[in-house]
Amino acid sequence: MSAATIIGKDARADALVASYAGAGYARVEPAILQPAEPFLALSGEDIRRRMYLIADGGAGDLCLRPDLTIPVALDYLASPDAGKPARLSYLGPVFRQRAGASGEFLQAGLESFGRPDKAAADAEAVALALEATALYGLAAPDIRMGDVGLFAALIAALDLPPVWRRRLAKDFNRKSVLAEDLHRLTEPPGNGPPEYQGVLTALANSDPKGARALVADLLSIAGITTVGGRSVAEIAARFLEQAELGAGAALPGEVRDLVERFFAVAGTPADAAAALRSFAAEAKLDLAAALDTLDERHRLLAAAGIDTARIRFATGFGRGLDYYTGVVFELHDPAGRIDGQLVAGGRYDGLFARLGQPEPIAAVGFSVWIERLVALGAGPAGEAR
Repeated sequence: MSAATIIGKDARADALVASYAGAGYARVEPAILQPAEPFLALSGEDIRRRMYLIADGGAGDLCLRPDLTIPVALDYLASPDAGKPARLSYLGPVFRQRAGASGEFLQAGLESFGRPDKAAADAEAVALALEATALYGLAAPDIRMGDVGLFAALIAALDLPPVWRRRLAKDFNRKSVLAEDLHRLTEPPGNGPPEYQGVLTALANSDPKGARALVADLLSIAGITTVGGRSVAEIAARFLEQAELGAGAALPGEVRDLVERFFAVAGTPADAAAALRSFAAEAKLDLAAALDTLDERHRLLAAAGIDTARIRFATGFGRGLDYYTGVVFELHDPAGRIDGQLVAGGRYDGLFARLGQPEPIAAVGFSVWIERLVALGAGPAGEAR
């Protein structure tokens, strides 16, 4: 079923975005055809490998938009309002290759840019996300939540070389890779494949700019342009990161234990916050600012009428997208009738810097999977509003 067909059969999608516009989130409509590079650089592996890419005669690849957050952000940066607070909503098709299903499906959602009261903006986003499921007859979805900022605070507080801090931050959404990296951290340096360990060591001790250019040239000579949606420059950067990791010192086992203990924390927001404060005090780690933000957000969620005891909070919960920096959440069908999230989003304050904006801009938002809500079969489909 195409996105247009879904809209035609179910007027609640338009009613939802109209309600967001009524709450102050102006409706926008980004172009369907987008530059591919931002998605290749910033999206998770799952989205990258399912994008519809279009060659553009050497001017840079294009793609059919696989989501709407990055297009909305790019249009905002190109507007006279860039850098100013803005609240935006949308409804339209996105395009991803999906086995056994249409590559076109409908998403609604909203984005809040430049708002300084971050905890309040986070709580408002969760409250508005819950309105989407309520409109489709699901008043009490399963709420799953985490906070990427907590892990960032942890690795900042640990005594780690910068390269390992960067790598572990990237690994947050790839837990199997994180486990492998933690194992490598505690191994003596030089434990990589022996056939090219000498090359890695030489690259790790060389000029970074020259080493990156050399690796990129070798990949180009070999005829490699992309792997898994990654450009030659990105492949070269990751190869050199591996070299730097292999040349570093081993991590003490107690630090690995701290990371594993951190990821074992889960429960209600109140229980998780208490456990994390005890963990930080026992380990003598300064996580106070991140934990204060956690407490303030949950207080505001309760003030918005949300039963926080229903929230399943876990320190290891992530969304598989590389640009999240704070709270992340998903709403699911508690009866398990639908495979996958119904609504999902979070805070991504680092996105605009990675899109070339010199000054940081706060950002939080979410996307709504309209076809999944329609598939719940709850409520009168197509009812006019």
